[in-house]
Amino acid sequence: ELQERLIDEYFQKSEAAASEKASSTTAPLPKMSKDDIRRCIESISDAIAVVESNVAPVQRMLRHLEENFDPNQIKDGFSLQLSGRERGVMGNSSSYYGNSYGRYGLSAFRDMNSSSSGAATLSHSHPTQYTFVWQSLRLWSKVQRHMHKLWVCADDDLLSTSTSYHLYNTGQGLNRVQSCPRVGKVMRSLLNSTQQEAGSAWVGLSVVHLGDRDVPNALVFIDKYTQIPRFLNPIVDFIDGIEELCQDERVNSYVKKEFGSQEFLKLTVLADYFKHGFDGSGDDGGSCIDGRLTSSWNWTSRVAKKKYYNAFMLSGFQGFDGDFK
Repeated sequence: ELQERLIDEYFQKSEAAASEKASSTTAPLPKMSKDDIRRCIESISDAIAVVESNVAPVQRMLRHLEENFDPNQIKDGFSLQLSGRERGVMGNSSSYYGNSYGRYGLSAFRDMNSSSSGAATLSHSHPTQYTFVWQSLRLWSKVQRHMHKLWVCADDDLLSTSTSYHLYNTGQGLNRVQSCPRVGKVMRSLLNSTQQEAGSAWVGLSVVHLGDRDVPNALVFIDKYTQIPRFLNPIVDFIDGIEELCQDERVNSYVKKEFGSQEFLKLTVLADYFKHGFDGSGDDGGSCIDGRLTSSWNWTSRVAKKKYYNAFMLSGFQGFDGDFK
């Protein structure tokens, strides 16, 4: 009802403006029907809804970081400190596979004979790792907020007549490698904005991989960053749903037996993700802008080996690339 009233009001104003313009010497304004106005409003509404749904899981994860961890104080047993070659929280299976494909986010194609352990390569103190994760999540939030703009820039870069492309074997097969000046400009702007908001020294590299073997072209860039809400949503849904999940006496009994309390389970999952979802298993030691995302992507492939995986499954978790319940 409110929308229809606004459409009527806008339609009347647009007609009045068109009539006034028609009486002048300049070209008349194109007329818009009520259906045209309605489609514009619904299109804007859809665009806002998509952005908000993608930003929400990043903001929720950032809130969990701020509410459950203190950069200046370590909770017993839940330090975010990282030592090179350290592994995450594992269950009964004490090993997992890793290889060079992991650095491209292609964990499904791991070489089972690889000698790479997939362990942490960064060495950060608790405060440094907290800042590293905070800065990364803050940047991801900005990227999701500006995803429509990045899409437009990606289209312009891909269809550019001034920048040619070459087919190279990047380690992921033949790829169209093409520079992305428009996407790069927006990303540098978002990065600079995040660095200014951080209020402290930037942790890690500020290199944005674009048009190289890591991110060959603008389409690969868009594809990688649209994965962020897909792998964060299941994690924050599980964390936020632990209390409701434990209303089942059988599940509550299992959680108490294995973890001691709901709070301990929550902190176990969060600490493991904040450490080993940002542990340097991406490219350039994992501290570059693209490497942070790749490290988190790699972490999702190892969840089945985690001690808390059964609790994930009890919540209805089905994976990071399918139907989320």
